Amino acid sequence: MNVDETDLPGMGRRKDFMTTSGRRIGVVELREGTMELIVSTWDDPDTCQASIPLTGDEAATLGNLLGGQHLAMKLTEEHREIPGIVTRQFSIAPESPFQNQPMGKACIRTRCGVSIVAIMREGEVLPSPGPDVVLHSGDLLVAVGTQEGLDSAADILRNG
Repeated sequence: MNVDETDLPGMGRRKDFMTTSGRRIGVVELREGTMELIVSTWDDPDTCQASIPLTGDEAATLGNLLGGQHLAMKLTEEHREIPGIVTRQFSIAPESPFQNQPMGKACIRTRCGVSIVAIMREGEVLPSPGPDVVLHSGDLLVAVGTQEGLDSAADILRNG
């Protein structure tokens, strides 16, 4: 996919691309460190139809949601021919008992046979995270296991 990058003198940098539905979507990274999600028409990238200011945390959360979904879809496709294997995403809520704790403390693999195959954090992917990786509020965990195991993992991450 082609991402167009445009310097915006005095403001920052615009990065966008054309969607298959015929719209341009992207972000403007402003010099002061904030970001805006933008939507434009296909024929005029300078005509902004919507602009949504995002804080750094909001941009990271949006990146996690989109990136995590993409990763989960790829894993689901890879596991399509393996009956009983499901891919699911879990977010670490601020009230999770495992927030700011090493992932291994939850014992997800031992307790329910589910593997955490990646963590999406601030738009970055942490592949194959080890038990020493500390979980943070807003992290999106991509997990693979049985439906029953994933239900148990969701309960563990939510309630301990």
